[in-house]
Amino acid sequence: MRKLIQKKLGELLIEGKWITPENLEAALKVQSEKGGLLGQILVNLGFTTEEAIAQALTAQYGFPYLPLGGYQIDPEVMKTIPVHVAKQYAVMAVDRVGNVLTVAMSNPLNQEAIEDLELMTHLKIQVFVSTMSDIARTIERCYKA
Repeated sequence: MRKLIQKKLGELLIEGKWITPENLEAALKVQSEKGGLLGQILVNLGFTTEEAIAQALTAQYGFPYLPLGGYQIDPEVMKTIPVHVAKQYAVMAVDRVGNVLTVAMSNPLNQEAIEDLELMTHLKIQVFVSTMSDIARTIERCYKA
């Protein structure tokens, strides 16, 4: 069961001293003008790192954090998710035990992606959090044919 902390991402980042209230205000202004994900805006503005965002997501929603650099992925497990789907959802299959497929995602709150993966693979999806860059590098490394 995931624990749910009823705080917004920005609050958690401020409490964790990853950003300042001024950083949050600036990012929210950009978000209101241009749209986009708050975490990615904070990273693009140079206020914090993808790792800090991933750690805040783990604190906020109870998803475990899995850095993928150097993580060895079984090619049979990787093939469970086609490359175009992996890129579309920024997701990487990392392990399979029985009918449970463990994936690393940069946005573990994307319920549509999780449901699509369950329908496509006929497996239960267990989600870990990883950074967008980690997932992109791992997709490139593992799917190069």
